[in-house]
Amino acid sequence: MTWSIPLGRVAGTAIRVHVTFFLLLLWVAMVAGAQGGPDAAWQGVVFILLVFVCVVLHEFGHILMARHFGVSTSDITLLPIGGVARLARMPENPTQELLVALAGPAVNLVIALVLFAATGTRPSLAAAAGAFGTGNLVARLATVNLFLLLFNLLPAFPMDGGRVLRALLGYRMSFVHATQVAASIGQGVAIGLGFLGLLGNPILLFIALFVYLGAAAESHMVQLRQVAQGLIAGESMMTRYQALPLSATLGDAADALVRTAQPVFPVMDGQERLRGVLTQSALVARLHVDGPDGAVADAMVPAIPAIHPYQPLSEALRLLQEPPNPPAVAVVGPDDRLMGLITADTIGEVMLTHGVNNRPPVGPARPPGDRAAA
Repeated sequence: MTWSIPLGRVAGTAIRVHVTFFLLLLWVAMVAGAQGGPDAAWQGVVFILLVFVCVVLHEFGHILMARHFGVSTSDITLLPIGGVARLARMPENPTQELLVALAGPAVNLVIALVLFAATGTRPSLAAAAGAFGTGNLVARLATVNLFLLLFNLLPAFPMDGGRVLRALLGYRMSFVHATQVAASIGQGVAIGLGFLGLLGNPILLFIALFVYLGAAAESHMVQLRQVAQGLIAGESMMTRYQALPLSATLGDAADALVRTAQPVFPVMDGQERLRGVLTQSALVARLHVDGPDGAVADAMVPAIPAIHPYQPLSEALRLLQEPPNPPAVAVVGPDDRLMGLITADTIGEVMLTHGVNNRPPVGPARPPGDRAAA
């Protein structure tokens, strides 16, 4: 994720913090300081940091359970609204998805129980005052963990409760249909939260928008995968493109961009072998630094994954979505010569061409076999 700062790695997973997270800390310090002075400001910042330690532990609950099913995770990014762990994929087996989704809230439950036992306190709304509260910091942290548990179990994407709901529906219907039903329920929850927000709580309006867009994005992604499952890479690749030689300058690439408006340029060596790809965004960014005489070789992505034309399009989609999220997937022939490129844009055009069935048949439940095996 852009604008994020790496903090280190834990158990093979990078932990990053988005720069906007520091704005949250600054806001908490200012509000708490205005209410109670410098000591209150420091206590508020420390409390928020402890909450986000619990958020990281929550995400590692998902990560460790996902690894048990062969799903890797590249990083966790801390945002003002919480943490985001990038799983390579979500298991489609209902039992596996259920366990992965519940692992995070289970961590919050364990933390809350341990902290309540250590302090001899009980949950209370007064203790949940958050960064601006007073009293036993550990007891407040325990109550906030219960709040995180309940909030994450709301039956709406992208919260864990939306994935729990999809997993339960998946025992009776196809993965695609289960996703669409869960997404519709989640959007209904978002509308309800938005209505409550109109009564005077602007934070609920923000959460409602976040939930509504998250549910729509999850449904769209699953529909995209459904379309991709029935096609092969050779039917969906971009075959008409202008390639750039490895010796080209950024000025040459800019001229080609004006002529073609191509989103991605393959960069070829003297033997017509693919050496990398140059994206529009990388070209524009590098032009500001190196000028038109800069080398394309310094701005390109030097290695992208490759598949054969008869492999399913869903494999290309998987490669595009998995870290490090390459800008394109190369389609190569038996002699490893470039035949075409597949990008997010070309897959989107395939969706428009083939259409997406918005009301798929319920169909049989997913087979009990492990679809998420490594």
